Amino acid sequence: MNTDIENLFKDKVLSHPAGLFVLFFTEMWERFSFYGMRVLLVNFLTMAAIGYNPGWEWSVENAGALFGTYAMLLYVTPIIGGYIADKYTGYRWAVIIGSLIMTLGHASMALETEFSLYLGLVLLVVGTGFFKPTMTSIISEMYKKNPEKKDGAYTIYYMGVNAGAFFGMMLCGYLAEKIGWAYGFGLAGVFMLLGTLQFWLAGPLFGKIGAKPTKVHEIELPQNVNEKSVETENKQQDDEKPNPFTTLDKVLIIISSIIGLGYAINDPMSKIANIDMFSAFQIGDIEGQYIAVLFGLVLFLILVIGRILRYTAVVRGRMIAFIIFAFFTVFFWLSFEQGASSLVIFARDSVDRMLSGNSAIAFNIINTLLTVIPLVIISWVLYLLWKKTFKKIPGSNIVLVICFLLMWGIVGWMLNRDFKTIAYDVSYNAIEKADLDENGVQKKTETGELKFVYLPVTQGYSISPSDKIVTRTTSIAEPLDFKVGDKLNIITKNNEGTEFGYLNSERLDFAVNQGIQLNRDNGVVEAQVTQVRDNEVEITVSWFSILNSFFIIVFASFFSRWWESKYNPSAATKYALGLIIMGVGFGLLAFGSYGLVEGVKVSMVWLILAYLFHTLGELCLSPVGLSYVSKLVPARMIALMFGMWYLAIAIGNKLAAVLGGQIENITEEYSLSTFFVIFTIVPTVAGLLVFALNPVLKKLMHGVK
Repeated sequence: MNTDIENLFKDKVLSHPAGLFVLFFTEMWERFSFYGMRVLLVNFLTMAAIGYNPGWEWSVENAGALFGTYAMLLYVTPIIGGYIADKYTGYRWAVIIGSLIMTLGHASMALETEFSLYLGLVLLVVGTGFFKPTMTSIISEMYKKNPEKKDGAYTIYYMGVNAGAFFGMMLCGYLAEKIGWAYGFGLAGVFMLLGTLQFWLAGPLFGKIGAKPTKVHEIELPQNVNEKSVETENKQQDDEKPNPFTTLDKVLIIISSIIGLGYAINDPMSKIANIDMFSAFQIGDIEGQYIAVLFGLVLFLILVIGRILRYTAVVRGRMIAFIIFAFFTVFFWLSFEQGASSLVIFARDSVDRMLSGNSAIAFNIINTLLTVIPLVIISWVLYLLWKKTFKKIPGSNIVLVICFLLMWGIVGWMLNRDFKTIAYDVSYNAIEKADLDENGVQKKTETGELKFVYLPVTQGYSISPSDKIVTRTTSIAEPLDFKVGDKLNIITKNNEGTEFGYLNSERLDFAVNQGIQLNRDNGVVEAQVTQVRDNEVEITVSWFSILNSFFIIVFASFFSRWWESKYNPSAATKYALGLIIMGVGFGLLAFGSYGLVEGVKVSMVWLILAYLFHTLGELCLSPVGLSYVSKLVPARMIALMFGMWYLAIAIGNKLAAVLGGQIENITEEYSLSTFFVIFTIVPTVAGLLVFALNPVLKKLMHGVK
């Protein structure tokens, strides 16, 4: 009688069981939702409350504090979720439970109220805890009798990860920025729900695989630790007496965990709501939460050092090497994850995202190819899956077809809208005022001319006799047909008030009501079309974020071949390359924004190059980490050290958002270039340090390669 695994391998798609592609699409829709929301959150929170697409007008610092806590907890809850899946629910039900909770989270965020936002983030964190650790566990169970095909399976699976991230950021971002935030958050929830449904309906394909908690847990040992000396040492280590947790160990774990979780929650609370749970620990100007964190870190170090010292020399050396890698991982992620905070603000406020004429046409063609080609490939995979599995799981296939029809519809609408967008020059009245410095002296340009600021005359402004009214001209870009002389209403699109967008009747009503509710000027400006210009496109802020996924897909195979060749560098060298290349990316941003003056924007080329180098750095470093957990750590310690590894990533994510939240403060005090110089120096110095430690790390690793 055939087992479920043997049955699963009967229906193959691209030489792999069809079930793998069910997991591929499940992960794709989850990543679509996750990254679709992730790319919007900080932008939405910091967008002006009065404008074309109003947000909540938070400071970047406060938005970063909230996002950082969210990102940090995403790496903590999977530890609990994985335990529940192992003991109680089984992997498949954990996926369904997690997906449904995340769907509710996205739906809650689409309501755009303060309570619904916080509730939505909590639900996303909890749902991720169930979802994140279980998908790869199902793949591991599927391939336990076919280990030689597991590498290929994970490659296909991670293509689903990047495809989901790519389309999620592109489509959710486009809808949110062009139509409204609720549409972007809502689309993330729609695909999360449909992805959950198709996975649930595909249950018959898997049989009992992942359905029930397993009583025996297997540890996957690294495939390339094959030297006899290493195998002998591993066996000796496994024969040693266990190193149980002492009462002191458990107390230290509890206290340091409470402090860490307390800080994660307290940081946004203290900044947003002025509720500080650690105020009693404040010393001078140093916030109490930072004192508490340092204390918790000391306790955690005592715990780790105490446990390591109780191992034999070989095991101790390898674990020290692992901790060194984990330490430098923090520096990588605190730089890389600027893509979710400071780089979003930079792209929105400081990058020239307007293209017109031939440049706009070229972008539209490139963007069409960039979008349609991968969508065609993935649709073809769906067709192959349909042919193999429709009789067994018709419902799942039908849901997937609905997903793709919806996605094709949105992509078609997006591309058509961009191709039809036309630029118009419009004139409006503004009040001319002298641009004064802190001492009340009028500023001058580099050529010695006096500088002025121009305040648009809005509907709610009462002109006084002393006001100097002048006519100003700006540009709007819309997929609508206007003629010279047409009168229309416009409003600012960015926080600086230098760009404008057209208000249709719906947006006009919203702007008027928003002004009444906030008891502020509604910002509506009357204008007139003076010239019809060429085709023009405004690249969305979120579009730049898709470059990471695109570059991963382009360069991943090259790096894979490099690691398998005779030129495969050591782990420390890979870490050094990843960190230094990351620093180069920020160095390009620092150079591109050097000497930037008010009202001038940076070419988007610098941001594109930065994302390229950040991705190359990620490909050097990111895949190395988890591989070395199983290589360096004794089998009985793998669970704890996996937790410690994710803790390092969680800390890196939190620090990234906290430091990224300082972009406005550092730019105001020094310059935008200075902000990027910081992120040039930190990972570069860290990379040089880990490279210098290469001989020491090789010695500590005792033959592990």
